[in-house]
Amino acid sequence: MLPFADALQRIIDAAPLLASERVELGLGVGRVLAEDLMARAPLPGFDYSAMDGYAVARSAFTGAGPWSLPVRGESRAGALAAPLLPGSACRIFTGAPIPETADAVVMQEDVTREGDHAGFAVPPALGAHIRRRGEDLLEGAVALSKGTRLNPFQIGLAAAVDRSELLVARRPRVTILCTGEELRSAGSAPSPGSIPDSNGPSLAALVAAAGAIPVLAPRIGDTLEATEAALRAALRGCDLLLTVGGVSVGEHDLVRAALARVGAELDFWKLLIRPGKPLAFGRHGETLILGLPGNPASAQITFALFGMPLLRAMQGDRTPIPPRGRARLHSALRQKPGRTGFYRARLQGDMAITATNQASGSPASLAHADALLILPADSEGLEAGDSIDFIRLAEL
Repeated sequence: MLPFADALQRIIDAAPLLASERVELGLGVGRVLAEDLMARAPLPGFDYSAMDGYAVARSAFTGAGPWSLPVRGESRAGALAAPLLPGSACRIFTGAPIPETADAVVMQEDVTREGDHAGFAVPPALGAHIRRRGEDLLEGAVALSKGTRLNPFQIGLAAAVDRSELLVARRPRVTILCTGEELRSAGSAPSPGSIPDSNGPSLAALVAAAGAIPVLAPRIGDTLEATEAALRAALRGCDLLLTVGGVSVGEHDLVRAALARVGAELDFWKLLIRPGKPLAFGRHGETLILGLPGNPASAQITFALFGMPLLRAMQGDRTPIPPRGRARLHSALRQKPGRTGFYRARLQGDMAITATNQASGSPASLAHADALLILPADSEGLEAGDSIDFIRLAEL
């Protein structure tokens, strides 16, 4: 059985870098840049006013104040401004170009307007309220680096540097194959012993959150022949195959045997973690395979810990592995040493409140958690008030 860190590194190292494609700017959120995005021109492209007020030249403020300057001309956003006449002020608005020879803007709240004259009590500082050409980015500077997973604010920056299209990594195609005779679709008519399939929809949502395209394959029952046939169909046309259930050692756990029959090669299939010890990883040709345990919390946690970093690495994401934080335990946390433990919890400020129910089959405790607390494999536990590492679920 592999330790957590070793398994994660082997999965990341096995990730192929997918090809790139161009997309419209508005479709770039959540996609990963496949090239450095360069500023083709300075940003801003010209000096402009950061305030509504009056553009002036400091040379007009001679002698003792206060000063009264005639207002000559106006500068508005979207139009060129006439040069500032010596000894005068120019009415100016936010975003408007700075008139030639002006070197400061006085905001209108600090100006007394009387007819066609503007009064100033103090002289302005050089460059006051002026956004300078190239202040954000010089021509040729990197606006956004290759490997950046784009958020809405970065889409705004891409637009600001005049890009209508972006070169991004292709979205991985992920087929999700859930196994188990007991499963039925949520909302369908129940039968004795049946349960709604919570893994399929949850995993599809996690796949989409990682920037990939999920496809839910038809669920299969617990026969080797049916499992083999479903695997052969599911392996066609996907970058990653997720199997759910059937990778443990029970009599009805048939996925490992079926994977062998279709020619898949497994790298490993057991981990020193809890929950989620039975987790398989391998490949079939160019398709990677991740075999998850069937219990809902185990399946969803193990995919969050391993599958989402894998998908991000396939897209060239510079930071495929989520960052860790530190919190203080609200109450003691115990475990049997030997496996790295991931425990559902809620964060309140710098305090972590561990969920009472840590059962691997409980989707409810995971739904109400916002963090996974991490206990090292050699730890028997921690006391209330002790510091503990955590991964925020929103950052998985």
